[in-house]
Amino acid sequence: MSQFTSRRDFLKASAVAGVSLAAAGTESPAEAAEGTVDQRTIPVCDTHLHLWDLEKFRLPWLSNEGVESLNRSFVMQDYLEATAHQNVAKAVYMEVNVASELQTKEAEYVLALCKRDDNPMVGAVIGGSPQSADFRGYIEKLAGNGYLKGVRTVLHDDDRPTGMCLQSQFVQNIRLLGELGLRYDLCMRPDELQDGAKLAAMCPKTQFVLDHCGNLSVQNKDAKLRAAWEKGIRELAALSNVMCKISGIIVTADRENWSAADLAPNMNFCMDTFGEDRVMFAGDWPVCTLTAPFAGWLGALKEVVKGRSKRFQHKLFHDNAVRFYELG
Repeated sequence: MSQFTSRRDFLKASAVAGVSLAAAGTESPAEAAEGTVDQRTIPVCDTHLHLWDLEKFRLPWLSNEGVESLNRSFVMQDYLEATAHQNVAKAVYMEVNVASELQTKEAEYVLALCKRDDNPMVGAVIGGSPQSADFRGYIEKLAGNGYLKGVRTVLHDDDRPTGMCLQSQFVQNIRLLGELGLRYDLCMRPDELQDGAKLAAMCPKTQFVLDHCGNLSVQNKDAKLRAAWEKGIRELAALSNVMCKISGIIVTADRENWSAADLAPNMNFCMDTFGEDRVMFAGDWPVCTLTAPFAGWLGALKEVVKGRSKRFQHKLFHDNAVRFYELG
């Protein structure tokens, strides 16, 4: 049971508590005149919250090597504890790649959580299989729920080959999302981002968001792979219906010896390429805990952007997400 009796109490407590890290920076003479940016006052909208209850759901990927610490249940109370004092005002659930036969059950579970007033979750991106002819029936049954904001399919799984997102059935179903007012999260291999750009161009009425800065490891030493990733980022950013989540890449850092500076090049490239109106923070909790707790990841990003303007930081951490997901 949450310690908060209502969403109002939760938000009030979050606002009062603020965050522990206070970094400062300015970007223009006008903003410099305003003084330093007090990052503790910036509300956070977390656009990538994972939850799973292993008594209810089966997540096949939890048996993979390297994720042993995630092979347990992570429920809302755990998230509230992990984000305490981090000023999280709103959050959006992100699907967790459950076994495909459990997708409807997962959707119903999280949409019910969004209705509760004891947590900050006010929207959900659910799992789905746009490559399937059954997708239309699945999504149309759920589309009337106002808490439903979009769909994601993890495209980098071994059983999801290169080019799958450009197949005619897939494209047709992504166009359907746009017709229903829903969004699509692109989570794909870093050298396949150009396919994502082609998909977004073929579906101009659908809004897209690129997850995890395009999934290029911050430890990557392959110049060819980085060049392909950069080209993909530029092509995606050239499309007005695509945004970018500044998230996820902390899990690609050296888990025993990392710093905010290690993450900065990839994040800054994305932020500069997409621009201040089309980037948003995402926690990727609890996956981020493979390297750092929520507060450590959020603090690292705040360190990277401390020299940017107050306007930029408000958009990154809160305003862009609220607008994109229509969170009110």
